[in-house]
Amino acid sequence: MQFDIRRFDIYRKIPKDLTQPTKTGACVSILSIIFIVFLMLSELSSLLFIDVKSEMFVDISSSQKPVYVRLNVSLPKMACDFVGLDLQDSQGRHEVGFLKDSKKVPINNGEGCRFEGHFEINRIPGNFHLSTHSAAQQPQNPDMTHIVNSLQFGDIIETTGAFNAMGELDMTEYPAMATHNYVIKIVPTKFKRLSGQIEDTFQYSYAQKEFIAYNGHRQQLMPAIWFKYDFNPITIQYTEQRQPFYHFITMFCAIIGGTFTVAGIIDTIIYTAHNIIKKAEIGKLS
Repeated sequence: MQFDIRRFDIYRKIPKDLTQPTKTGACVSILSIIFIVFLMLSELSSLLFIDVKSEMFVDISSSQKPVYVRLNVSLPKMACDFVGLDLQDSQGRHEVGFLKDSKKVPINNGEGCRFEGHFEINRIPGNFHLSTHSAAQQPQNPDMTHIVNSLQFGDIIETTGAFNAMGELDMTEYPAMATHNYVIKIVPTKFKRLSGQIEDTFQYSYAQKEFIAYNGHRQQLMPAIWFKYDFNPITIQYTEQRQPFYHFITMFCAIIGGTFTVAGIIDTIIYTAHNIIKKAEIGKLS
């Protein structure tokens, strides 16, 4: 007896003359194809575009490498001769009039100053502040109203959202003698790229307070702009990922199989209901 491989065919074919097309079946088929195309395009877009997953963890192996800071502040009513940057931290660092990698640009015809500072801080609590402490002569009418154009932490430049939370912060409507106190919570952030490369940067949040400062003899002190910072022990990691191709194939099969199965059930229900109604109309329901 000759072996016939057709015995293994689980998709037995029904002769065409034994099947009957219907308008309802055609409508269901067209809608099914449209639905399949829509779902397939959605799955294809998820395959082509990069998805970003976020997670939080305590990074006990966090690097002690200093953190790079970019500060850009405009003081419309304080001349550059009086403006200086001071750095302090909990390990005893205290630098007055820090100028390395920084510059002061006169604005408003020399009546104001834009301070652009690039410097490093250690990963411990501390502060940096703009003040007149380093000036050879104190101003007669000090005014520390300002606009924080940008403040960013880390080597990777991210200018949106919490990476530049104080960007374009306008504080020019406050009293001239007010001291501005910003308390900043810095959150280490990692980007894990598709290539496996890990990039370190930082997000931050802040709270602010304005007050008139006095010494113990109730003498008014010169105003300043304080940025007091601390580091959060929690690290946020953003991981770039793309769906594997086998997931797309799996969804492809599931979409087609599931759609045609459900569509077949719907078509059968409609066809059966239609026949029952027709029989009822001609009195042959029993």
